[in-house]
Amino acid sequence: MTYFRNVNTLEELRKQYKELLKQFHPDNPNGSTEATQAINAEYDRLFKVLKDKHESKQTNTDSENGKTDFNKKYYDFAEDKALREMLNKIIGFNGVKIEIIGNWIWCFDSYGYRKELKELGFKYAGQKKAWYYHTEAFRKKGRKALSMDDIRNYYGSTEVKTEEKKLLKQA
Repeated sequence: MTYFRNVNTLEELRKQYKELLKQFHPDNPNGSTEATQAINAEYDRLFKVLKDKHESKQTNTDSENGKTDFNKKYYDFAEDKALREMLNKIIGFNGVKIEIIGNWIWCFDSYGYRKELKELGFKYAGQKKAWYYHTEAFRKKGRKALSMDDIRNYYGSTEVKTEEKKLLKQA
């Protein structure tokens, strides 16, 4: 049995998937485990087809513009450059613990540099008691507040070794 009808985009697929699960979920009177498994299998198959179709369109568009597909799909070199430039501006702040978490720069123990950080475009997170910087426009999708440990675990974290810390290790 085919559950999905006239699906041309990933957005349409996701929308129909949600509606089908509402209708055929085993907790519903008309639903069953078998129907849900069949919907999931069909969704997986269609998702792969539509994703490949979308990526091939993106590749054609990128090659027409002279951009390499590798740079577009896998790594944003412009964002990396912007983060490195910002990091170079703050690396000399003594006593500040600098941490890269995902695509964000976090500065802890930075009370003495709050004016400079604000001028550079950093924002203060009062609950986390730290300044942060990121390049892209970020919109939080949920209302759940995440702790710093949750954020570190989700995105990965690297503490920046400053000159002061290197000198302490050598002594």
